[in-house]
Amino acid sequence: MRNKYLACLDDEQAMHHKCRDLSKEYLRCRMDRELMAKEDLDGLGYSEEQTVRSASVYDKSKERTGYVAGKHVSKANEWWFQKSWFGTGW
Repeated sequence: MRNKYLACLDDEQAMHHKCRDLSKEYLRCRMDRELMAKEDLDGLGYSEEQTVRSASVYDKSKERTGYVAGKHVSKANEWWFQKSWFGTGW
């Protein structure tokens, strides 16, 4: 079961919501074999309300144009804890 789930993740480019049924079966199998505590799967995120209806893959278009997160910041900033801790001599 585990290998089927991992193969599904590999086939679906790690989009776990597409392997949801296998994931659910895998958890049931572990519970049946007493490898984990028995729990309600709805409480673990497998309820119908928590099903992913649509998702898209991030295309990394900003990164392809040279964008680097945080590079646009021009000066060093101090966080609130740095100001209060280091600035007052605590």
